Amino acid sequence: MSKDNRSPCRPAPGGHPGAATPDQRAHEGEHRGDLVVFDGTCGLCSAFVRFIARWDRARRFRFVTAQSALGRSLYLAHGLDPDRMATNIVITAGQAHVKLGAFAAAMAALGWPWRALALLGRLPPGLADPAYDWIARNRHRFGRRACGPPSARVKARLIE
Repeated sequence: MSKDNRSPCRPAPGGHPGAATPDQRAHEGEHRGDLVVFDGTCGLCSAFVRFIARWDRARRFRFVTAQSALGRSLYLAHGLDPDRMATNIVITAGQAHVKLGAFAAAMAALGWPWRALALLGRLPPGLADPAYDWIARNRHRFGRRACGPPSARVKARLIE
């Protein structure tokens, strides 16, 4: 466990709103840096991860499937249903992002030209959330149903 006792998902505890719970802090030693939690059975989600792995020149992201113990616990820690997997979770600089905010945070972290896509994160939730939810409900139609083995780029950064 590091000297820095911040959870990978929340700021350090200290009595302020958003302080990490003991369950959230239990994950602090399991990974470092930025993280993408994704549905490992979804072709569209896996394509998103392959895209990030290809363009993440700084290698700041690591990846974890939502089906893994860590992935499930992160979904639960953020009040999300790990069996439904209605969104990816992208954690950057200790802050968790979901839905279109997750996509925007990942694009911002990749730098130019992908950073320009982070502007999508500024769409009003009344527009962004229904659009994201529709894509999430239909994600298996947009991507292959069966995912092949992870690429070497992804596998090297996959937390199992």
